[in-house]
Amino acid sequence: MKCPYCDSDDTRVIDSRPTEDGHAIRRRRGCEHCGKRFTTYEKVEESIIMIIKKDGRREAFDRNKVINGIIRACEKRPVSLAEIEQITANIERGLNNLMEKEVKSDFIGELVMDELKKIDEVAYVRFASVYRQFTDANTFIKEIEELLATKKN
Repeated sequence: MKCPYCDSDDTRVIDSRPTEDGHAIRRRRGCEHCGKRFTTYEKVEESIIMIIKKDGRREAFDRNKVINGIIRACEKRPVSLAEIEQITANIERGLNNLMEKEVKSDFIGELVMDELKKIDEVAYVRFASVYRQFTDANTFIKEIEELLATKKN
């Protein structure tokens, strides 16, 4: 592994530990040349999943797009980055377990909303308002009423 600071090939592993429920390994490395430390992640390379967008376009699944969407919904909410990473890992694992090469973007949006509903209702409503393209206050109210109805059951 090359050092990202000095480009030396002379690096060593200082510490390794499992992350993402054992589906990846986090390694702390040290450069023998410049002495700096850095982190690398090792995980199984999974097959590419193509996402079918609403307009029919196809693009490769991008984990960072999911994370960014969740971060926007959770802005100024008591949701940690670790929870956001866990939600994303759950969604990604679920998609890989489907064994499908193509998945509709609607399906991923629903998975995100299901996960957000469990941890923060405000983040859930924020995400739903963008994802479902709420056009007026009545649509917003209807979504909140449905959320409250499922919470009572």
